[in-house]
Amino acid sequence: MDMIDPKEIKSGDEVFVLYRNPHTPTVMNIKQAEIVPHPHNPEQNALFLHETYHLIEENDALFTTEEAAQAAYEEIYGDYPSDEYM
Repeated sequence: MDMIDPKEIKSGDEVFVLYRNPHTPTVMNIKQAEIVPHPHNPEQNALFLHETYHLIEENDALFTTEEAAQAAYEEIYGDYPSDEYM
């Protein structure tokens, strides 16, 4: 898997994440996000996803490509659902 170590990211990097829908906990999608300076602590990076800043945790799974995120999803959960089901 092409996982990125959260300690090695820098502002401006684009990453892919497995994102669980907070309104429907049984739904998980692969989403593209950007690494940006945290708005309240510019020396810390944040994940900008769905117009929201998310603190980056040490155990977050960040991927370099959508394909790598999809492979991780399939390894953990089984086949990734096709677009027709999303």
